[in-house]
Amino acid sequence: MTKLITIIGPSGVGKTSLVHALAQIENFATAYEQHTERPFQQLAKQDPKYIFANQMDYLILRAEQEKELRASPKIGLMDGGLDLDFHGFTRLFLSRNLLNQNEFDLCRRFYLLTRELLPVPELIVRLKTDEETVAGRLSRRKRINIANADDTAQFNSYLDEWLTSIPSQQLLELDVSTESLQYSNSMNIILDTIRQKF
Repeated sequence: MTKLITIIGPSGVGKTSLVHALAQIENFATAYEQHTERPFQQLAKQDPKYIFANQMDYLILRAEQEKELRASPKIGLMDGGLDLDFHGFTRLFLSRNLLNQNEFDLCRRFYLLTRELLPVPELIVRLKTDEETVAGRLSRRKRINIANADDTAQFNSYLDEWLTSIPSQQLLELDVSTESLQYSNSMNIILDTIRQKF
């Protein structure tokens, strides 16, 4: 089974840009969040009644992407991922009353069952930056985001809680506050870590 790397962090931290940059340097199999391609994302942005359908769609998509990446002969590199979508976004939407408790429980059951069937990524790269940087990046993008810069601290608290269960050798945390979106420093650290571990 091929190794899998996920790049995680709040909306606007630069996950997609970093995955693009890494994929230009190394021959990874990649998977992205697909904001514009998803059938419920725009609807969920406009009407909260679609949040549950959107979140389940993302959890299923992420499981499908993991399965596909694991079957590839190349190392898999994922923008976000199943764990981020559950521990970050699903919990955030519950806290904002965009999901009710029963809807959250269905998401949780799907996530836990799927994670039993699919192994945790071999390397989780967590990107951190300040809320001002996140706000600036979100204001410049044309992507459909349901989470916003004001959610960053709470979102990160959910990630902190989840990541306590991840062995330290599977986790790489990077502060990208002073990085350009070319990520030259972070890319070198990530590629060195991959070479050492894989």
